[in-house]
Amino acid sequence: MPEPIWLSRILLDQMHAELIREYGGSPGIRDANLIESALARPRNKWLYGEEYIAELAAAYGFGLAKNHGYVDGNKRIAFMAMFVFLYQNGFFLDAPNSEVVSVMLEVTAGNLSEDALSEWIRSRMRSRHPWF
Repeated sequence: MPEPIWLSRILLDQMHAELIREYGGSPGIRDANLIESALARPRNKWLYGEEYIAELAAAYGFGLAKNHGYVDGNKRIAFMAMFVFLYQNGFFLDAPNSEVVSVMLEVTAGNLSEDALSEWIRSRMRSRHPWF
């Protein structure tokens, strides 16, 4: 598998700022190291042989949701990171908003593991290229 297109810290911070502007909450970074740690999770998995895009997306989502690196909006940025990562690598998530909210709440509550999150992503991801 070719190397995926990774999310940058700049993009993540821009997406977070936009989510806060659009949906409310307190802007700002609580702990930059926790954000960097969450961004490194999928890349480390890939370097150690993980090739499945759903697992890499789940690593972004799980890491950002659990690390709470931002002051507010951690579940929102966790979902958007998964969504944008999948999109820029040729996929999208086909799930209703209510289900997305439920899944992200379960992750942050500790009721949904990273493996379970990747399974949910696999069940909901679709190719952006219908000919594949």
